Amino acid sequence: MTLQNMNQSLRVSIFVDGANMFYTQKKGLGWFFDPGKLLKTLKAEDELADAFWYMGVKPSPESRDENFLRYLAYAGYTVRTKQLKTIFDPESGETIQKANLDIEIVMDMFNTVDNYQKAILLSGDGDFERALESLRSRGKRICVVSTQNWIASELRMAVGSHYIDLQDIRSQIERTERPREMENEIHNDTIHDEA
Repeated sequence: MTLQNMNQSLRVSIFVDGANMFYTQKKGLGWFFDPGKLLKTLKAEDELADAFWYMGVKPSPESRDENFLRYLAYAGYTVRTKQLKTIFDPESGETIQKANLDIEIVMDMFNTVDNYQKAILLSGDGDFERALESLRSRGKRICVVSTQNWIASELRMAVGSHYIDLQDIRSQIERTERPREMENEIHNDTIHDEA
């Protein structure tokens, strides 16, 4: 057996919880990653089967939002969107906008399960624990990418050593230039997703 055969690449699919990652970057890291650099880094020497980016969008997206969606597609992602809903929070008295795409993420994980050998999830949301355990029971390799204090303990424990901290790959993925289409992120402080 040659060294090349011993290090065969895997078919990998990447699933990005866009809202969760936005807040992880903004409030947890204090810096932003470039979606294109991220995809290249996570794919590494493996064969990319699919890359999905999930996010909420306003009913009438502004041009900067549409530009960000185009940028994601250009970078290699299949973009899944859901219209934001306006919700009144009686505890805080604030009105927030929200789009929860957890179900869409899990559906894509299982609808494309035959396409990949390894699933990489970018989220800190503990709701994905059971889905990842189910994938593992089907013989799939799993990995979660997030950062310390922005990942649910049950999700972190479920993946064990199959975890990548965004801080550890910062030099490879940090956004150093702000392309015009990314000048204003599609998200703002009023857009939330359930963590």
